[in-house]
Amino acid sequence: MTTSPQPPGFGRQLLLLIVSQIGLHGAMAGLRMAAPLDALRGGASPWNVGVLLALFAAAPVFLAMATGRMADRLGFHRPMRLATALAASGLLLALVSTFATGTLRGVLMAVGAVAAGAGANIGLIVVQRTGGASARDPVDRMRVFSWLGIAPSFSNVIGPVAAGVLIDHGGFAVAYGALLLLPMASLLAARAVSAEASPPVRVGAEPRALDLLALPGMKRLLFVNWLLSMCWDVHAFAVPILGFERGFSATTIGLVLGCFTMSVTGVRVAIPALAHRLRESTVMQSAMLGTAVIFAVYPFATNPWLMGGCAVLLGITLGCVQPMMMSVLHHLTPDDRHGQALAFRSMTINAASTVMPLVFGAVGAAVGAASMFWVVGLMVGAGSRLAGRLKT
Repeated sequence: MTTSPQPPGFGRQLLLLIVSQIGLHGAMAGLRMAAPLDALRGGASPWNVGVLLALFAAAPVFLAMATGRMADRLGFHRPMRLATALAASGLLLALVSTFATGTLRGVLMAVGAVAAGAGANIGLIVVQRTGGASARDPVDRMRVFSWLGIAPSFSNVIGPVAAGVLIDHGGFAVAYGALLLLPMASLLAARAVSAEASPPVRVGAEPRALDLLALPGMKRLLFVNWLLSMCWDVHAFAVPILGFERGFSATTIGLVLGCFTMSVTGVRVAIPALAHRLRESTVMQSAMLGTAVIFAVYPFATNPWLMGGCAVLLGITLGCVQPMMMSVLHHLTPDDRHGQALAFRSMTINAASTVMPLVFGAVGAAVGAASMFWVVGLMVGAGSRLAGRLKT
């Protein structure tokens, strides 16, 4: 692969996009960690807590396609202002809820969860669309999406850790108030992003979102994306169960999951330096085969060190896929519909992430957590042939 020279200011633009996403996602992640603890402290039942957590993902499922169309039509800045306003509103409602009681307290927190989840998802789609549009060729796209992929991993650390420390030292109101600074930082970074050229005026009726499925390779790509997304979900679901069955402490289980997150971040930092040597379809096919092998041996890792090693290897295979997936998605989609394609992907992932844990729970209860690794690993290994046939 060859690459074109990057335009002046490309690195600064990319950094601003990353900061924009970190602020929104970090605010949502911090609220998502703090809100259930706050609800439990107020006497909420486990069912109520589960509903509260589901609300963070509910809005992205229903709003993703509208967000994609808005991004295609309006570009970066106006949708990003809406995203920061929603995220800030979610935290403000959570802050106000600490001074309320009874049903009003629960309603404020629920609406806040919906708003924060919607803001983070709108920001994700808009940032990814803008980042992809700024790339000059496939190698640049791979690099851009590798760097952008670091933002969620970093956010999932900074938001919850900051919230936890602030709750312990100042209480929930202080934590919510401090987290409000994150969407404000996103807004400042977003304001400094260069203005886009005006999108072309569409002639005729707005195309249907389902028309995207008719694009060559799109259904195959989305199916591969679903398989790999399922791998993330089953790992997050099954590792705590396996760790509990083997008598590991909560700290140990957390460290195993932390090894996975660190590995994902590390491989995404490395990809930009190797992008000119990589072919998207080959990387995805190899990653799926590697994931299948790791899932086959994961249940046999009977001590924390072995589980941590499997988590690191899994982080490498799954971590390298997202930049390749995003690059292929942009390659397959017309320029004026990138936002809708990203929204379609986001919608399917969030919908699956809502349903699959219920499936995993039923399967795990019936046949055990280890069997989930083997079943999903077999599916991913079989699906690797589809990844190899993607045109890149």
